Amino acid sequence: MLTATQLYNAVTRTGSNFASSVATEPAVKQQTNYFLANIGSVTSAKQLVNNSKLYNYVMNAFGLGDELNAKALITKVLEGGTGSGSFAASLNDPRYSALAAAFNFNENGTATTQSETTQQTTVSNFYEQTVENNVGQQNQGAQMALYFKRMASQITSPYSILGDQTLLKVFETAFNLPTTFSLGNVDTEAKTVGQLLDISKLQDPTYLQKFIERFTASYDAQNPMGGNSSPPTVAMLVSQPSISQSLLLSIANLKLGGS
Repeated sequence: MLTATQLYNAVTRTGSNFASSVATEPAVKQQTNYFLANIGSVTSAKQLVNNSKLYNYVMNAFGLGDELNAKALITKVLEGGTGSGSFAASLNDPRYSALAAAFNFNENGTATTQSETTQQTTVSNFYEQTVENNVGQQNQGAQMALYFKRMASQITSPYSILGDQTLLKVFETAFNLPTTFSLGNVDTEAKTVGQLLDISKLQDPTYLQKFIERFTASYDAQNPMGGNSSPPTVAMLVSQPSISQSLLLSIANLKLGGS
């Protein structure tokens, strides 16, 4: 089994190839075709939430598959817009902010779902979620590293990390913090996060890469046998469409020096 460092490097080096392979998987292709054919006719947040196929696709695309039953909350997120005073922002979880930004019914009204950018962003996210899920079958550390990399652009404060259990686990592991870290005063925890990690620099690819390297190295040291227990916010992805076994084998056989 590859280490988290090896698998993360292999996937990020050839990520576009994996995304392309995911797109051709029958289950993924079927769900994506349905989404693209029907999402443009949705004119409100409530209509989106009440269409189970579209709703499930969107929720899983934004990493919210564990909140499928929270329809009232999601409706409020979709109708609340974006910005520091929005309902999505108050949840201190970058997944909700990303969803609200993509499906901003507050600002764009009935034309929200007709945006090509919104549609393509959702599809791209769905592919990435599927790749991450299947990478997690090989090594959960690599999956968490990919998730942090993808969510980095949505991390705006220490509270963004504290509000997402997977991001928090990555942070705790990178700095060898005890699991009891998140049980203290939230403002004290936020101060610690800000002292150890420069949130503003996460938009810098070099800084972000160094942090992820720190995490995967620490994860590998703590989990010499691969540590394949599911992190909290990605466990729900098990039900996602899977990549074929041949693709999983190709990931496992990649070498750091090339394929």
